[in-house]
Amino acid sequence: MATTNRAAGTKTTLQRAAQAVGAVFLLVGVLGFIPGITSNYEALSFAGHGSEALLLGIFQVSILHNIVHLLFGVAGILMSRTNPQARNYLLYGGVVYLILWLYGLLTGHDTPANFVPVNNADNWLHLILGLAMIALAILLSRNSTRTAGSTSR
Repeated sequence: MATTNRAAGTKTTLQRAAQAVGAVFLLVGVLGFIPGITSNYEALSFAGHGSEALLLGIFQVSILHNIVHLLFGVAGILMSRTNPQARNYLLYGGVVYLILWLYGLLTGHDTPANFVPVNNADNWLHLILGLAMIALAILLSRNSTRTAGSTSR
């Protein structure tokens, strides 16, 4: 069993943030498979720029895109078990989303390279998610490090 800097059964703010982010990604992944919440559901394809399904009528999704959200959500919930894992999930997950933002900016929306697929709304959401996740990792790690340092010495 992994050791943590917390009392049994309680989670730090950092861990709760990673768990919440994971839960949101799980929810988004599920919603992407629900007709009505995902408009043009009949145009949902496995992958590629040809998928015209739009989550909430805004964000372009595909089956692959939804599966990635589900897996990312499961990772967040599992990695929220310890402070170091929660920090890594938020920090490196944020980096992945910034890379995905750059991918979306540099890849033409109607090209085969846009296999995820992403549109302009996705691109800006990825930027915001990436920055927010990195900020949570940094700011909440500082807080939990200070707390852990003050109680363990």
